[in-house]
Amino acid sequence: MNSFISYILLLSLFFAVELLYFRIATCFNIIDKPNSRSSHNYITLRGGGVIFYFGALTWFLLNHFEYTWFIIGLSLISLVSFVDDIKSISARARLLIHFISMLFLFYQWDLFSLSWWLLPVALILCIAILNAYNFMDGINGMTGGYSLVVLLSLIYINHSVVYFIEPSFLYTVTLSVVVFNFFNFRKRARCFAGDVGSISVAFIIIFLIGKLILLTGDISWIILLVVYGIDASLTIIHRLLLRENISQPHRKHMYQLMANELKIPHYQVALIYMGTQALFTLAYLVFRNYPYIFLIFTILTLTRIYIAFMNKYFHLHNRKHLPLEKKDWYSNPCNS
Repeated sequence: MNSFISYILLLSLFFAVELLYFRIATCFNIIDKPNSRSSHNYITLRGGGVIFYFGALTWFLLNHFEYTWFIIGLSLISLVSFVDDIKSISARARLLIHFISMLFLFYQWDLFSLSWWLLPVALILCIAILNAYNFMDGINGMTGGYSLVVLLSLIYINHSVVYFIEPSFLYTVTLSVVVFNFFNFRKRARCFAGDVGSISVAFIIIFLIGKLILLTGDISWIILLVVYGIDASLTIIHRLLLRENISQPHRKHMYQLMANELKIPHYQVALIYMGTQALFTLAYLVFRNYPYIFLIFTILTLTRIYIAFMNKYFHLHNRKHLPLEKKDWYSNPCNS
């Protein structure tokens, strides 16, 4: 599976699988209806991000079932997320599956052979990243575009900085993200990632960055997710200061204000986040001799940008919104 033709065939396969899923989702009414918390105005298919799981599974089947424990964890967490896209599952059930899936991932990392105190720290951090990825999946192009930047960065790091995983795994997963972006990274998306998409790609990226950190012993590689991390964590802090229930849906993320209050097109907002992450990743690689100093500098810089943005524009969030327009972009072939 190292030839160019092999990857072209994989890309074609992923397009076929995604289109087949569209037919299935249409037949079974797996859709996302806009509401007062949404950043979109049209009924759209949900769960298109299932292609991320299919990409990882395809590599697993073609490569002698390598990383079995990781795939088991990914399968569990993707399944419960997909079910949650169709019918709401209790938060306790989701958290339990997330916890079990992470234990499989830790076993794949051989984390149990290291210091015991690493387990709770790793569990808290990984669950936080999962939720951050899910929180940030609210506009067209965001999840797919940001994930593409992270994966391309990992491809470069794996090739030019430190070899930590088989390149074919990175290439295969990246192709699945490219296919999803083709249908989502546009003004009017044909599908949304759904929980199955945001959670599964987050799980894959956690697996990759975790392998990189464990191999090098350098936790500063977490900078590959710093833009998402700052937005998600500071938004939670902001909502706590507002005495809100942080488990309830909202539209207070920085990217949501940009898309909803400032009316910046979704794809442009996604490009801003992608470009910012790519810029800081590139700078980090340039100043690789000072990883932790640069990580702290990056966190402080992004925090200052976030606070300045909220001070200037958050008041717009409280204005009265017009009802969202609810239109259906497709006709259900199962009803014809």
